[in-house]
Amino acid sequence: MKILEYLKYLLIGTAFGFILVKSEVVSWFRIQEMFRFDSIHMYGIIGLAVVVGIISVQIIKKNNIKDTKGNPITIPPKDASQWKRYIIGGSMFGLGWALLGACPGPMFALLGSGITVMIIPILSAIVGTYVYGMLRDSLPH
Repeated sequence: MKILEYLKYLLIGTAFGFILVKSEVVSWFRIQEMFRFDSIHMYGIIGLAVVVGIISVQIIKKNNIKDTKGNPITIPPKDASQWKRYIIGGSMFGLGWALLGACPGPMFALLGSGITVMIIPILSAIVGTYVYGMLRDSLPH
């Protein structure tokens, strides 16, 4: 049953959204504090996420952990000659984050917590993703 298969992802996503809201990671005030260097709150959470990510990747590599379908998890190396696209993409991401006051991931958690204005960035993200899909073949990659 596909519905039961996806239910676990919905439950994990809901729990993650709850954690994001309760830890104030999705708070525009906390994000503003971060960009003004007024508080370590967000830097501490981001730093912890980086450490957890590093440890998790090392555990995956060391134990040859497989995905849910039994395929090996591989992490392809980054092409250092493509540094311009990383700078441009990261700058666009950061600018959008600063203008919106929210990272794209928590937009749904913010909507779920009653911030209905998040419908606009969610719809904009969907339209932007669709337009990218339409133009992908003609863009330099």
